[in-house]
Amino acid sequence: MNDMHAWWTTRSAREQRSLGWAGAIVTLAALWWLAIAPALATLRGMQARHAQADTQLQSMQTLAAQARALQTQRSLSYDESLRNLEGAVKQTLGSAATLAVSNERATIVLKAVSAQSLALWLGQVRVNARLVPAEARLLRSTSAAGSGTSSGALWDGTIVVNLPSR
Repeated sequence: MNDMHAWWTTRSAREQRSLGWAGAIVTLAALWWLAIAPALATLRGMQARHAQADTQLQSMQTLAAQARALQTQRSLSYDESLRNLEGAVKQTLGSAATLAVSNERATIVLKAVSAQSLALWLGQVRVNARLVPAEARLLRSTSAAGSGTSSGALWDGTIVVNLPSR
């Protein structure tokens, strides 16, 4: 420490002033890069993140309202659920699906069904028959490669839904 002090005192007043300014500039630059610049970058991006959070909040509120609406619906009987399930299979999936019912389980076998039709069918089953899949085993259809369709993938597989108790 004494060596540093001795070195400093041997410098001229002009050189001491220049070194002082250089030290102040280096200190301010370090302060800018380590503290102020990251904080300003965070502040600049805050508006976009806030808008994204608002969008997510709206989406969650919509989903919560849908869940509440589904919870308040009266439950359907076995026969009503089965009738609505059969109607959804015939109307949306047509000949690309077969329905087999065994006790309180319905198995739907799919052959080359488009993703759009499958999504529409799942929505109909959830709303109209008040059923959700208990099991699903889906694979991309091997017939999709040779069919030349450009509208997206086709799916094969099975979906099992549990029907209400009789």
